[in-house]
Amino acid sequence: MTIDRMLDAARSRLRRIHPHELRAAVERGAIVVDIRPQAQRDREGTLPGALAIERNVLEWRCDPASSAKLSFAVDHDVEWIIVCSQGYTSSLAAAALQDLGLHRATDLVGGFEALQATGLRHVIADAPHFVRCADTLAMAS
Repeated sequence: MTIDRMLDAARSRLRRIHPHELRAAVERGAIVVDIRPQAQRDREGTLPGALAIERNVLEWRCDPASSAKLSFAVDHDVEWIIVCSQGYTSSLAAAALQDLGLHRATDLVGGFEALQATGLRHVIADAPHFVRCADTLAMAS
């Protein structure tokens, strides 16, 4: 096994999302997760509307059976769209979520860099979960 074969195997299981499809995915209820480390998000920029969950805890936050799950991890039918910098690590991460039974998990082709290059970085800023989180933060202040 090589990393290239592992990546190919992971991607063969995914119905990957292209940047121009992201808005429609969020409108149907998909949750976008940015798995880039904080330092990378600081350097490259944030992804408004995405949940920031670093790769090392992703499975625990998305698994509906986990005691460390997010409130969005209600069942195995949640559509998780994983985003990394260029769309490589996200493919492996989405495949790992599928291994947990999260059959709708996938990733974004080209990652954050593709969103930035196509001018679509802010396309999910009005995602319902982003608005709920913003409302909760505003109320907590």
